[in-house]
Amino acid sequence: MPELPEVESARQALEGALEREIQAVDDSDEWVSRPHRPGDIARALVGGRLVAAHRRGKTMWLDTVGPDGEAGPPLGVHLGMGGRIIVTGPDGERGGGEPVRPDRTPRKAEWDRFTMTFTDGGQLRLFDKRRLGRVRLDPDISLLGPDAETITREEFRRRVGRGRAPVKARLLDQSVLAGVGNLLADEILWQAAVSPSAPAGDLDGGTLDRLYAAMQRAIATAIANGGAHTGEVNPFRHADASCPRCGAPMAHGTVGGRTTWWCSAEQS
Repeated sequence: MPELPEVESARQALEGALEREIQAVDDSDEWVSRPHRPGDIARALVGGRLVAAHRRGKTMWLDTVGPDGEAGPPLGVHLGMGGRIIVTGPDGERGGGEPVRPDRTPRKAEWDRFTMTFTDGGQLRLFDKRRLGRVRLDPDISLLGPDAETITREEFRRRVGRGRAPVKARLLDQSVLAGVGNLLADEILWQAAVSPSAPAGDLDGGTLDRLYAAMQRAIATAIANGGAHTGEVNPFRHADASCPRCGAPMAHGTVGGRTTWWCSAEQS
């Protein structure tokens, strides 16, 4: 599933769709556009413009204005499990979201689940082979915690360092902290040399500060390198692998309901 770095790349791609007049919207996929009926999103947006692209965690939304220049309804966009944003225009194509790998099946037209066409001939498309993405008006983001990229150290301490749940489960809880997924969580915990099973409320201030610093580094590096899958420990999340830092065997199990890998020596 796309994590914060992949979604940030999609948000950056959406910036290529800003300030362009919307000529048409294909919102005919009732599942992707639920709870709207076909034509609902088109009627709300055609003739207007997208004016800003935002992200909190794994959720994106766009500010809109109508033909009269008045503020319109926000347009929420979620990539689901493997969605990708494609924006085309006079300066070429921009994309962002789940990384495109050479061995994947070529893109098919029917996998464009939502399409917005601009008067300049370009388009914004949600490409989603699995059909698990979502586009809707007025998205509710009230249940999301602060964004993992922008949260302060003090708020991170307050929100993550409490309760008896394993610290990995706290990092993955989107109401606590928005944006961290399974790969990013394992990378953060490995960088900070913290056991994923440690009760979050037992971590002292120094350990929480190490986790915070590791999270900031991991996010920045993943955004720069193309996604959470580029993390330093990710290639060693498999049987018979050794920790790339100390050489001890990598261990694995289930923590917080997710498959988890950690260094058997430094994260015991």
